[in-house]
Amino acid sequence: MFRAVGGSLTVGGMDWKIELVPVPVSDVDASKAFYVDQVGFNADFDERVNPELRFVQLTPPGSACSVVIGPGTTDMEPGSQRIQVVVPSAADARQHLLDHGVATSDITPLDWGTFVYFSDPDGNQWSLQELPEIPPTLPSETS
Repeated sequence: MFRAVGGSLTVGGMDWKIELVPVPVSDVDASKAFYVDQVGFNADFDERVNPELRFVQLTPPGSACSVVIGPGTTDMEPGSQRIQVVVPSAADARQHLLDHGVATSDITPLDWGTFVYFSDPDGNQWSLQELPEIPPTLPSETS
């Protein structure tokens, strides 16, 4: 059973929160440097758990969801992931990326938001979406 509680949707009385998404990469150290030094993610954790598993957790600024890179974290092919992130300003996000040497698309305005796109060194694709302004709803007037 689905129901809205305080602006969120619960299923069977439980919250379902996405907290970790794998991003397949071919060079963990180069990818970590790209995401941290150029894109601006926080490096939360980097541990070689065993010879087959290196767990590198990176979090976009302000996000409750992180990404994980490293051998043993996914069987996806490098460059096959696509992720969309909501940002306050597509123009500001684009400028940040350009200032840090990341190639981006032009700003793309659509009815459902303003977008900027970029890829990591492996070709994993990122969409940055500035949500459209939603006009406030007025209470219905009664006669």
